[in-house]
Amino acid sequence: MTPDPGGVAPFYREVLGWEIPAEGHSMPNGSEYREIRRGSGGYAGGVLSLTSTMSDSGMQPHWVPYFHTQDVDAAVAKTQELGGQVHMPATTMEGVGRMAMVTDAQGASFYLMDPVPPPGDPNAQSDAFDAQKPGHCRWNELNTTDAGAASEFYPALLGWTLGMAMPMGPLGDYQFVEVDGVAIGAINPDLGGERPHWLPIFGVKEVEAAKAAVEATGGRVTQDLQEIPGGEFAFTATDPSGAALGLVGPKGA
Repeated sequence: MTPDPGGVAPFYREVLGWEIPAEGHSMPNGSEYREIRRGSGGYAGGVLSLTSTMSDSGMQPHWVPYFHTQDVDAAVAKTQELGGQVHMPATTMEGVGRMAMVTDAQGASFYLMDPVPPPGDPNAQSDAFDAQKPGHCRWNELNTTDAGAASEFYPALLGWTLGMAMPMGPLGDYQFVEVDGVAIGAINPDLGGERPHWLPIFGVKEVEAAKAAVEATGGRVTQDLQEIPGGEFAFTATDPSGAALGLVGPKGA
């Protein structure tokens, strides 16, 4: 979500090889939606333009993940039962699927979605997330005020399981979450002074080149390169509109 899709397009092109079109689809609230196309083919996600009304209500530039559920309406009811809130009720978009925007009990926002496969390909699967490939979302990190509550909320809502945990001293544990045995992200008890939010971490071919591209296209590095388990390196940044994201990949030779 950003007030200026055109203003962030060069950033995502240079950093991740994505293309954001100059024009989008008109939305009922006056906003526009643009699909993000990967240079290697397929779609990485979307850009929703923030209108002045949305900004005046307190909505700021940020990334919002979509999590799959087979029954959006039941998941919305379960969200409320678990202490979360509904920001956009369950809605069906023709050719897209049924979705709702909600928050967990601590206020981190995300979408619940049951997508519709494209015509002629009923078994199609989204590849926006891939734990290994550059240009895809490789990790989803929940930064929260109550990691213990989140570790109960998401398994109860979406059937996720808890994987390994990395101790972080007095803060608690960095708790991995898994779907069908694949680690898709983690629950992080360190907010760093921010409000609860999901942080997407995208794969890049070469992390130092990505860092240079961030700084050359109006972004800002907020946490410098850190080595992660497995030998790759990651850093966090904001795009030119202020939306936070992470980037991960190998160092160059």
